Amino acid sequence: MARITEWNPENKDFWEREGKRHARRNLWISVFTLLLAFVIWQMWSVVAVRLNDIGFQYTDEQLFTLAAIPGLIGASLRFIYTFAVGKFGGRNWVVFSTGVLAIPAIGIGFAVQNPDTPYSVMLILAALCGLGGGNFSSSLANISFFYPKKEKGTALGINGGLGNMGVSVVQFVTPLVITIGTFSFIGGEGQVLPDGSQVWLQNAAFVWVLPIIIMTIVAYFGMDNLPNTKQSVAEQFVIVKRKHTWIMTWLYVATFGSFIGYSAAFPLLLKSTFPQYVGLAFLGAFLAASFRPVGGWLSDKFGGAKVTTFVLITMSIGALLVIYFLGQQFFTGFLLSFLLLFIAAGIGSGSTFQMIPIIFPAKEAAPVLGFTAAFAAYGSFFIPKLFGWSMATSGTPATALYFFIAFYAISILLNIYYYNRKNAEVKC
Repeated sequence: MARITEWNPENKDFWEREGKRHARRNLWISVFTLLLAFVIWQMWSVVAVRLNDIGFQYTDEQLFTLAAIPGLIGASLRFIYTFAVGKFGGRNWVVFSTGVLAIPAIGIGFAVQNPDTPYSVMLILAALCGLGGGNFSSSLANISFFYPKKEKGTALGINGGLGNMGVSVVQFVTPLVITIGTFSFIGGEGQVLPDGSQVWLQNAAFVWVLPIIIMTIVAYFGMDNLPNTKQSVAEQFVIVKRKHTWIMTWLYVATFGSFIGYSAAFPLLLKSTFPQYVGLAFLGAFLAASFRPVGGWLSDKFGGAKVTTFVLITMSIGALLVIYFLGQQFFTGFLLSFLLLFIAAGIGSGSTFQMIPIIFPAKEAAPVLGFTAAFAAYGSFFIPKLFGWSMATSGTPATALYFFIAFYAISILLNIYYYNRKNAEVKC
């Protein structure tokens, strides 16, 4: 028998009596399953950095492509995952979508041990990592049903922000685990680096298999399918006819698209511009994910549109500063400017998602959250590809940053006109 037979979080008595308890349990399980999804999704952003060191012979363009392909596939899968919660139920989909993450983790663990592995196989494995990218849309859509409107911003910020932490976790943990032969019993010999030291790059993938299995089991027994939340795809698809769906999609692309795109590109950017500092690559994603719940909390207090305007202006300034310090070849200025970009993008990811449940009714807000997240995830494909093109044609990533600044400028105008001026269509 289902644990939950009725669900009305807007009823204060129900919320205090039992709703809050169920919501928190589902939220925290969702956080850890989503964190693992982001780990798998962004695994190539750190694995690609080491491939040529252990015997592979890929060009910069090929390496940026390996880092970008999971973003393309993950973003595309988000359109399917967006409607999956309404179709199959929240718990059911989380269990399935978490369990399948073991496939790319195991595959990459074996593939990186052989420098003769065809590039086409690497591309397929990179594409399978995209399975992790799809989870964000279904995770946020699911959790949005659990909380009353006044707490949605904070709850979505916690789920998205701590889940996003998977990006920085994989960037921080990978350099540590590849230095020990933990999984050599599976048949994985270490790889010798040019300086004579040894690494076990397969650990970057194998280390996540057991946590994936554990969280799949925890989700099965600990999460819930909520009553009266199932909808057909046709019922949910009405959101594409809403003007504000497309405006919010643009704004979320500017914020979360920047966060995930910069996260995917940052390790390779550091290696190509300031290679001695590549070990600091995890800082950007860590700060962005950490500040996402802050964006949701600030928006609950001061209004999402106001916070988003501030964020977009800050991101424009940050990008200009990155360009300036790149020209000066001043690493400290470059790093601090890029971290400002990451922090602003993290806050903006939380503030834009807080706006959506204010603009849309509950049954539309859930698929809108997933739909906007799907488009924004393409940032993890296009931003690394754009940086790769910029490096190949001009020898500097600055050209790509000018494109991003133009995008932020348009976003500022859209946000102010529709949501943050005196006579805005929807004040939020």
